[in-house]
Amino acid sequence: MRAAICDMVAIARLLNLTLVVPELDKTSFWADPSNFEDIFDVEHFINSLRDEVRIVKRLPKKFGLRYGFQPFVKAPVSWSNEQYYLQQILPLFGIHKVIHFNRTDARLANNGISLELQKLRCRVNFHALKFTPEIESLGNKLIRIIQQKGPYLALHLRYEMDMLAFSGCTHGCSEEEAEELKRLRYAFPWWREKEIVSEEKRSRGLCPLTPEETALILQALGFDKETQIYIASGEIYGSERRLVPLRASFPKIVKKEMLLNPEDLQQFQNHSSQMAALDFMVSLASNTFIPTYDGNMARVVEGHRRYLGFKKTFQLDRRTLVELLDLHQNGTLSWDEFSVSVRLAHEKRMGQPSLRRVIADKPKEEEYFYANPQECLCDTMSCTGNSTVFQ
Repeated sequence: MRAAICDMVAIARLLNLTLVVPELDKTSFWADPSNFEDIFDVEHFINSLRDEVRIVKRLPKKFGLRYGFQPFVKAPVSWSNEQYYLQQILPLFGIHKVIHFNRTDARLANNGISLELQKLRCRVNFHALKFTPEIESLGNKLIRIIQQKGPYLALHLRYEMDMLAFSGCTHGCSEEEAEELKRLRYAFPWWREKEIVSEEKRSRGLCPLTPEETALILQALGFDKETQIYIASGEIYGSERRLVPLRASFPKIVKKEMLLNPEDLQQFQNHSSQMAALDFMVSLASNTFIPTYDGNMARVVEGHRRYLGFKKTFQLDRRTLVELLDLHQNGTLSWDEFSVSVRLAHEKRMGQPSLRRVIADKPKEEEYFYANPQECLCDTMSCTGNSTVFQ
């Protein structure tokens, strides 16, 4: 959501068009009814960008159905560059006046974009997208409560029901659970990938780590029982039962539901995006951030933490970790060998300054702009030249 909003602002600036405050998707698995203004400070969003883009809260009446206008619905091509928008999208506005982009995720390329627009994407992300006063207040309260107990690690444990169902990752699940997740995947017709071989995806590093695997990895990285861990996630599939091994190794695990009064969270119940905003704030403020899967939130938090001074953020190499976990659990690797191998694999994967990795013609596989917005970090990382390119 956050990255898509930044991209739409950049595209509006490029095309010199007026942007209507974005409508949020209400048809996802969680059916969150939140509007933009329920999550972000809409006045701040509009005013902070007034010198860049004209933004209005709603479509002017003169462009409504009453006056014969029907917005043209269009899904821009994913990972497109500026020329695509200038040559193929801009002419459409001369015909239709109003265009509704019904797909906005990953519609602007990671690389090959002008420096001006890259910096605007950062400005929107780091400054214009400010949470509502209610979310900011409760998020800061939550951070204070955690910090009073000492340093903490924010663990983005992606082990929710929807994550497992749509990824097809069922390692560690019972046969009944795997079947339940498969039924859920088939129940959503818009999800195209139906038949998925879980172990094949896991071996390629395409599955989130299980809570049990996560406990071993954290121990191997040197975290001990005294480590305070905040779990930044929705409801874990299997609930507390699946967290038993993790809690046994790390008894100082906390969640927002444990630290805040029910009254504090009541207004955010059944609003997953607003609850995620609290997790986002706590993750940014943490001493260490570790995501068990590189989804959108994890990557945006990673890039924001770089912007805040390259705060320690582990980019777990899941493909390597799965191989090491299996070798350790079948007795091939001793604990010491396993631990040393895990640490060596992540020596240079802790959010240090680096050039963004580019893979020619494979934008989905290259490093995400929002995970490493180097154009906005060069003053602090002294980067020169272009991104590192891999053929």
